[in-house]
Amino acid sequence: MISNDEISNNFSLLAKLMDIHGENSFKAKSYAAAAFSVDKVLIPLSEMPQNAIFSIKGIGESAGNRIIEMLQTGKLQILEDIIQNTPPGILEMLKIKGIGPKKIATIWKELEIETLGELLYACNENRLTLYKGFGEKTQQNIKESIEFYMGTMGRYLYQQVESFSKELEKILTTSLPFTFQLTGEMRRQMEIIDSIDWVTNANSESLKAFMNSISFQLKEENESKLSFKNEQNITVQFWLANQDNFQSVLFETSCSEEFLNEWSHSTQWDKSAVYPMEDAIFSTYNCCPIPPCQRESASIINLAKQNIIPSTINVEDIAGIIHSHSTWSDGGNSLAEMAKSAIEKGMQYLVISDHSKSAFYANGLSIERVADQHKEIDQLNQQLAPFKIFKSIESDILNDGSLDYPDEILSSFDLIIASVHSNLKMNAEKANARLLKAIENKYTSILGHMTGRLLLSRAGYPINHELIIDACVANNVVIELNAHPRRLDIDWRWIKKALDKNVLISINPDAHTIDGYEDCKYGVLVAQKAGLSKNQNLSSFNVTQFEQFVQIQQNKRS
Repeated sequence: MISNDEISNNFSLLAKLMDIHGENSFKAKSYAAAAFSVDKVLIPLSEMPQNAIFSIKGIGESAGNRIIEMLQTGKLQILEDIIQNTPPGILEMLKIKGIGPKKIATIWKELEIETLGELLYACNENRLTLYKGFGEKTQQNIKESIEFYMGTMGRYLYQQVESFSKELEKILTTSLPFTFQLTGEMRRQMEIIDSIDWVTNANSESLKAFMNSISFQLKEENESKLSFKNEQNITVQFWLANQDNFQSVLFETSCSEEFLNEWSHSTQWDKSAVYPMEDAIFSTYNCCPIPPCQRESASIINLAKQNIIPSTINVEDIAGIIHSHSTWSDGGNSLAEMAKSAIEKGMQYLVISDHSKSAFYANGLSIERVADQHKEIDQLNQQLAPFKIFKSIESDILNDGSLDYPDEILSSFDLIIASVHSNLKMNAEKANARLLKAIENKYTSILGHMTGRLLLSRAGYPINHELIIDACVANNVVIELNAHPRRLDIDWRWIKKALDKNVLISINPDAHTIDGYEDCKYGVLVAQKAGLSKNQNLSSFNVTQFEQFVQIQQNKRS
């Protein structure tokens, strides 16, 4: 039998959803009042005569009939109907402190945001502050509440737990007389982390006592592994080893299942042997060492046997910041501040790519404002030489695949980053057609965040990666590796396919503040997994090489 609490909760949720959907406010308030009244009833409504229900203060005829419906059927049909018409992410927003129904309605109807991940990303881009009722403090509170809530899910972005893993390792190594070597997903530089793992020669009793002392609870224990969780729902695992098998355990836990199966099959490796260092496992079988970040696909083992694993890009190889936003659109720093910060970081150039006019939610540049921004860029280039700011725009790919400025305006930019930001619910046919038309536009220089995904929040729209990569080849379009840790799009698993076709990749931070420049690092980490070299990355070009690239793009337009 349904309880008073369930009845009250149903009424309360119904009232909130009616507000979100913009339905009759009087009805919404009456259901909210009914929820309050039911909360105050001390005896179960199921034990009351039906007629007595209508005599409860605050319960009108409509609410009374709904109560009887719930008592008889165990459900509230009007609530189930409205839930059917509400995206799951909108329902989830009701769990976030600081966001009431009115604000959720704005977020959904005006910002066109339907998931917590999209909302968090919008907070990072300062988009909420453009709407009535959302100041900077409100935006920051929402951001912190979402981060706390998402933390309870138990899966994290690499960037979210990177500092935590380093701090915990420092605590472990300074507090316990044992060896700890990072392994697992963190060592493989995976974009999503389910657990932070170490190989250790510590004994299980010492580990359990210590982890308990720093507020970790034991969740799993066997002869090879101990697993713990803390209050933030972060899983920490320790793979138990001794001096003889330490390197073998480290190797095994630093490989994907596919890689490890192929390695075992093709080498018949003896994991019971004693290896002084992990590299000795490779040299024993006449292979050059394979970095942990590249131990994913089985195919790399053949390259290692031929000693032809190329060197990969490093953070120090980034020479310029491509794709950044300023206060001209939704950025948090002025154009001058963005440029000066890039100079301080040793960059040779900055490609400013504010939002285009269709991105009204991000204060996109009208045609008149484009000309004004270009004047400021010209002035800054005179002041900051030899550093150079290149004129770019992140042009929205419209629903029909066209870009959202006329050709005479597009031609005023040094290069165009074309990205999809709206109408994301597309089938593969629509998504492919939309991207193909944008790629074939002679003004498109770079395809931005190819699938529009937000990790742990929103799957990208479905595309035929090979078809899109081939189109970029045919039209001399660079593919962005958007380095924002919540995007990392193009997925590293497809970069090798692009490299095989000689497509340039560009590791771009999509920075909305000067702090966003640091995200280049996360793009580099996943690019290393794909084997991307410095020469295959556009943002590693020095300023002279980049100017040559811009000239090629200019020539493409004629």
